[in-house]
Amino acid sequence: MNKYLQIEPNVFNCKVCPTPCDGISKMNYQFADDAAFSEHYEQLLIDHINKFTPFKAEKAEEKGYPDIKVQNKAGAHFYIEVKVQRRTFMSVEKILPQSGLKPSETVALNLSDLNRYFELQQTKQIHVFIFWVLLNRPCVLGEKESQFFYRLASDLKPIWQKENDKRKFRRKSGDGDEVDGKHLGVTVNYHFSLNELKVWNNELT
Repeated sequence: MNKYLQIEPNVFNCKVCPTPCDGISKMNYQFADDAAFSEHYEQLLIDHINKFTPFKAEKAEEKGYPDIKVQNKAGAHFYIEVKVQRRTFMSVEKILPQSGLKPSETVALNLSDLNRYFELQQTKQIHVFIFWVLLNRPCVLGEKESQFFYRLASDLKPIWQKENDKRKFRRKSGDGDEVDGKHLGVTVNYHFSLNELKVWNNELT
């Protein structure tokens, strides 16, 4: 049922988009708001797994682990990290020309998280799925408001090894990155193409 995204290149070409994004960074990232927004989609996924699959899903309690822990009746488990993407990296072709990525196809993940999940899979022998929730991209989603895309962290590692620093970007800190005096906003991201991910076809409401 799930498959790789197969879209013609022009669909990912912002130059032919009838409603292009402005590409202006407001330097206001609002970490707390983004975290609460992500938790909403985490709960939707947890509820879906518990209602429609034989697995049991719950918020992970282990420090440094992905957002959701999923177990079967035998106790075997895997983890899911959920990343909600509401902003488009419109400057990716200018800032990371060596990446070969177009703005509409680009999704991001905290580089430190990515490396930590690689380590968890290697040292703990557990599977880590990374789910991206894409919002506000009519160039990709059409009339849909949202869509889930996913891959195993172990499937992303060869891409990371091949592309290396070509897809890494450190942004400047902005308003909202600090919460209670601590800098919590993500400033170093690693980027992937939607064409490297699989589509989650289930509808979550």
